Amino acid sequence: MTAKNEAKTNNLSITNMALMAIMTAITCILAPLALPIPISPVPISLTNLVIYFSIYLLGTSRATISYIIYLLLGMVGLPVFSGYTGGLQKLAGPTGGYIIGFIFMTIIAGIIIDKFPKNVILQFLGMILGTIVCYAFGTIWLAYLAKLSFKAALFAGVIPYIPGDIIKMLLALTIGATLKKQLKKANLI
Repeated sequence: MTAKNEAKTNNLSITNMALMAIMTAITCILAPLALPIPISPVPISLTNLVIYFSIYLLGTSRATISYIIYLLLGMVGLPVFSGYTGGLQKLAGPTGGYIIGFIFMTIIAGIIIDKFPKNVILQFLGMILGTIVCYAFGTIWLAYLAKLSFKAALFAGVIPYIPGDIIKMLLALTIGATLKKQLKKANLI
């Protein structure tokens, strides 16, 4: 078996590991760039945009692994979470539910994107569904932590972010699919 054939049959080939490392690094670079908003303890973050791109470029399982590596890096204290913070205390803070919810968002959106590679409507709906699950984790945790009603937590941690998250999804739908085609054309994925 040639090296090229072996790499294609091995899910954790050097190329796949390198792509996962690159997407983890991109998450570590872009996720801390957060824009605080005065009406919420939850900043606007690019984390979900990077996750959507990761799904297109890596597929569900490798995108999930990439995000979990990022999460572990942040948990051990590297300043990769929003606002250049890190450590377990970040998970115990107001954004902790969203940070954990991103795992489920990756899995849900990824499964649908992988299963329907040519159907952008279903891919978009998959991203919406994954984001709703992430929002649920975040809202429940924010409500508990800040002693807010679910409705108040929804207005603080979800409603202001919906337009921006839809824009991120649309960017991923268009650019992510194009990047995937180019990487396939170059035999990198």
